[in-house]
Amino acid sequence: METFKSVPANGNRALTYRPLSSVWERGDGELLEAAFNFYCVIPPEPILDSTYNAGRFWKGSTREVVSMDIDPTYKPMIVGDNREMTGVPSAHFGVVVYDPPHVGPQGRDKSCKKFDVDFGATVECGKRHDWNLSYLYPPFLKQAKRALKANGLLLAKITDMVNNHKSKWPHVDFIRMAEEAGFTVCDLIVKVRTGPMVSSKWENAHHARKRHCFWIICRNSNECERQLSSRK
Repeated sequence: METFKSVPANGNRALTYRPLSSVWERGDGELLEAAFNFYCVIPPEPILDSTYNAGRFWKGSTREVVSMDIDPTYKPMIVGDNREMTGVPSAHFGVVVYDPPHVGPQGRDKSCKKFDVDFGATVECGKRHDWNLSYLYPPFLKQAKRALKANGLLLAKITDMVNNHKSKWPHVDFIRMAEEAGFTVCDLIVKVRTGPMVSSKWENAHHARKRHCFWIICRNSNECERQLSSRK
């Protein structure tokens, strides 16, 4: 969203242009706050975090967040599947946040290791789903659109993966599916992750290591940008 003040009579333009970078190198919580300030055309609250988990996005935040998770261990306000959102009111939220599972079991055992729980590797991701988790998106998108107010935002964190020796592109699937669900996809922010590239788990590297993920910004509207009467 590019915002300009109108040109005064003396011809000197006073700018209020405050860009948001398409590459982000800080934390998710900071990115979400920046997104609220940059994209919201209605108040973001109440915010529905539909994949709350341990609530790491909101550490130190004073935002009004309704927590939802399928796992009661995390003591969310709403225990339930975000593909059904039973009990979630319609047209109630200014923002819905979505951080779905990013990888599948990839042939490993199905035990509940910390990695599996944190990254969703316990969710079915086999041959009948083309080794992909994108099948999770359409039912969620339908519910997110129902739960959002008009002009509300859906902010989704999506990571591509390699499974069964093939690259999968969930961010492409999500964008297409969001548009099919009636959202306007406004932007794509690349979040760069820090950390070592070397892993002792593998002997050979066949694909580039994923050091980034995507935050996809969608609006529950037919247009992305707010209407500006003084825009030039």
